[in-house]
Amino acid sequence: MGRETWGTRIGFILAAVGSAVGLGNIWRFPFQVGQEGGAAFMVMYLAFVLLIGFPAMLAEFVVGRKTGLNAVGAIREFAGGVWQYLGGLFVLIGFVILSYYSVIGGWVLRYVVGSATGGYVGDAAQGEPPVAAQFFAEIASGWDALLFHAIFMLLVVGIVAFGIQRGIEIGVKVMVPAIFVIFGVLSVYAFSLPGAGEAYAYYLSPNFEYIVANWQSLVPAAAGQGFFTLSLGMGVMITYASYLGSDENLAIDGTSIVVLNTSVSVLTGLIVFPILFTAGLDPETSGPGALFISVADALGSLPFGRVVGTLFFATVAIAALSSAISLIEVVVSYAIDEFGMDRARATVIVGAGIFLLGVPVTVDTVFVDLYDMLAAQILLVLGGILLMVAITWLHADEAVEELREGIGDLGAVGTLWIWMVRIPVVAVLIVSLYLGVTGYLEFLQGPFADFLASR
Repeated sequence: MGRETWGTRIGFILAAVGSAVGLGNIWRFPFQVGQEGGAAFMVMYLAFVLLIGFPAMLAEFVVGRKTGLNAVGAIREFAGGVWQYLGGLFVLIGFVILSYYSVIGGWVLRYVVGSATGGYVGDAAQGEPPVAAQFFAEIASGWDALLFHAIFMLLVVGIVAFGIQRGIEIGVKVMVPAIFVIFGVLSVYAFSLPGAGEAYAYYLSPNFEYIVANWQSLVPAAAGQGFFTLSLGMGVMITYASYLGSDENLAIDGTSIVVLNTSVSVLTGLIVFPILFTAGLDPETSGPGALFISVADALGSLPFGRVVGTLFFATVAIAALSSAISLIEVVVSYAIDEFGMDRARATVIVGAGIFLLGVPVTVDTVFVDLYDMLAAQILLVLGGILLMVAITWLHADEAVEELREGIGDLGAVGTLWIWMVRIPVVAVLIVSLYLGVTGYLEFLQGPFADFLASR
């Protein structure tokens, strides 16, 4: 049987956008903005996406489409030699990310139920405060977290087992438009809130002195966020591009994906920060619990909060699913191509393994940071550096030739793209990797060591 392909071009674009749009945009993005200076982080993030993320995405597209193989096979055929092991790193990254991503996805499913039932909202008529922190503590670890981790993984496995056209493509054609429609409505609602003006000033008016003073934390945060939200450095875009025909214009497709993905991040901020400021909550101290505690607390005190909360968390759940199916597809594609497994069997086996790796995350939320910092700030960036070097320093001619397919004569643009990736992209990623490693070591010696000592 021949390799599967996308049924339509829009199916590929929506699948890639669905991969990019997920918890990285909606869960990770707001607390990164809060922790890294509000609009200062926005400036760094947008610059990274445009100048680093887009050229890097084209590089992954080139490898995937030229070879028509999974991440491991694609790099083995494109670069050969020792570089073939880079594909294995991508498979590992997807495996690790989805293991904790699935647990967080389970939290989101639980919050959809909690929004509809008022589970995290105190009885305002009786003078009770919101109970989001207590609700989160109850569902973030233990049997509840394990159960919803399993439910989320079953949903992901069920969609991917049906294949590219009947499973992934049909799913994203429903899920991705739904994200934009619901978030568009919610952003209008947020605009009407009394704290919107203060929130927009915090979110959209950068303090450049802050950027200069805090670049050491901003650079790795923006790099990790950019690669995470664009699904780069983990083999997703290589895998998805491997199902493309040679007549596709990779530059137009890449532009569409970057613009649509970044729009969701921006929309998320336009929704989340007015809600937080209206409720008098500080986004800088919300941390990773911003989505599940701070936003939930705020919704409990706002008009139509329960309805808005249900819509919001349902949209987050849709986005989480659309990204999760792309992460598991990297590993499933590898199992199908390299070991000759049928899709259903490969998906079940891979899903079970990912579920087991995620079990520690259901024990304590400190494992979210342990997995996330390792994957997003170290492994993703390392994979990106190695791939960019392999493509643009060792196989530049083949890369430009493949990019030309579906576009035509590139002129000087092809050379500009190669040098953009060779120098600025690789240099920024190397600095980001160094800062990411030092930050992770500090975490291991601090919060994680404290957790182990308390056991």
